[in-house]
Amino acid sequence: MRITEAVKRRFEELCYERDLNFCKLASISGVPYTTVKSIFYGQSKNPGIATIKKLCDGLEISIPDFFDTEYFRAIEQEIE
Repeated sequence: MRITEAVKRRFEELCYERDLNFCKLASISGVPYTTVKSIFYGQSKNPGIATIKKLCDGLEISIPDFFDTEYFRAIEQEIE
């Protein structure tokens, strides 16, 4: 799994747990709807850490808690 897919899946998981769609996530986190949509649709190739932090703030989760999942333990080497 690549980092962008891991980020996407983690946000999908957190939104599912909280019964949120990406539009509501954008609203509560102050991140533009188009940015969140691009993450959820796999169009964002490099979601920045500042964006991830804002989304985590909206979900009331810390950065360490966000990344402390199997998704990120299974990331492939991306240097080619």
